[in-house]
Amino acid sequence: MIVNVDLALAAAFGSCDVFMNLRALHNGEAALARTAGSTLPSSGPVALTTQAPPPAGRRRAVTALGITQILAWGSSFYLLAVLADPIVLDTGWPRGAVVGGISLGLLVSGVASMRIGRAIERLGGRPVLGASSVLLAAGLALIAVAPSLPAYLAAWLVLGLGMGAGLYDAAFSTLGRMFGRSARSAITEVTLWGGFASTVCWPLSALLVESVGWRGACIVYAGLHLLVALPLHLLALPREEVRPEAPPPAEAPAASDRNPLPPPRLFLLLALTLTTGGAIAAVISVHLIVVLQAGGLSLAAAVGLGALIGPAQVGARVIEMLVGRRLHPLWTLTAAALLILAGLALLALDLFVPAIALISYGAGNGIWSIARGAVPLELFGGSGYAALMGRLAMPTFVAQAVAPSVAALLIVQVGAASLLVAMTLLALANVILILCL
Repeated sequence: MIVNVDLALAAAFGSCDVFMNLRALHNGEAALARTAGSTLPSSGPVALTTQAPPPAGRRRAVTALGITQILAWGSSFYLLAVLADPIVLDTGWPRGAVVGGISLGLLVSGVASMRIGRAIERLGGRPVLGASSVLLAAGLALIAVAPSLPAYLAAWLVLGLGMGAGLYDAAFSTLGRMFGRSARSAITEVTLWGGFASTVCWPLSALLVESVGWRGACIVYAGLHLLVALPLHLLALPREEVRPEAPPPAEAPAASDRNPLPPPRLFLLLALTLTTGGAIAAVISVHLIVVLQAGGLSLAAAVGLGALIGPAQVGARVIEMLVGRRLHPLWTLTAAALLILAGLALLALDLFVPAIALISYGAGNGIWSIARGAVPLELFGGSGYAALMGRLAMPTFVAQAVAPSVAALLIVQVGAASLLVAMTLLALANVILILCL
């Protein structure tokens, strides 16, 4: 970003001072976003261009988490993209109820996220991620043998617990507890692996459905969690010391002996920002093809254009890995929000070709995943990071569970084009929220 642009943006958002703070941060000063009635503690200059040497075993841990993230995302969040239609055809269950399993799983993930974050903070990520492999395997096995729709939906409750304990938020929390502030580059690398989840698992799911049916596909994925992901979590991640339970407020140590609780205004703004971004991503991932077809594209063309998002995500993450580490993560979050806004606005206004819009959206969504883990780590530090991520994840999971259903109602009532306009306005609101951090 060019610093000269800051003055114009600051004039447009006079009540928000993030750009002045970011300029200070970019110069290495310990300036963080001011909050109403409270400020973040300062312990000296914020080092943005240098990081402590990575601990031993970092490469092994990142590689293991990268592999298990591909499997975890591909066999849960992305599972029904391929399996929904075969399940409906085989069982006769309503498609809405079948697809609703993922919403149920996300709701469970949201409800459990705070406890999961506290567990990682206390025990470390190794036992929690190991448990996620068992839960994901159990959920998939229960789906495979489900004799009725209620049993199928109940299986998603188990799978949802596995998602909450095994997807990005848990992985980021694990890395933050292991490496502290130097975890940013590790978080970026894990998202690079995770970006290939649909690329790897969609064709694999299609091949399995053709070979052994949808029930057999679920069994195979369950076996992979037990035979591949579980050993990787238990063998590649280090054992970490167990930390004592956080004391109740009356017994809490003095502020000088620990990291203070996040300033309420800053925490609420960040939580609202991440939740809004998660809702937008969920809506677009579910309804993009319908929106593109409503704009006059054929199904084949819509699918082809949608496929641009994955490579755009990975490409943007590579660029962030190469140059983003020199900047404060708030710059990454701001760039992500602006790219998402630009992509949605181009689609809503029908400007240029849809490919440019989707590449912009995909690039923004790609680095958003990095910022989601890196910004809380930089703003609030490594102490208590896992528990903090659990608190931030809860509203995001719930929003991702609910938003697609609300969007489906909007499509029925006002049309896909109006939904796209609504998502663009929501993305604009998110940019404003980030400027006010």
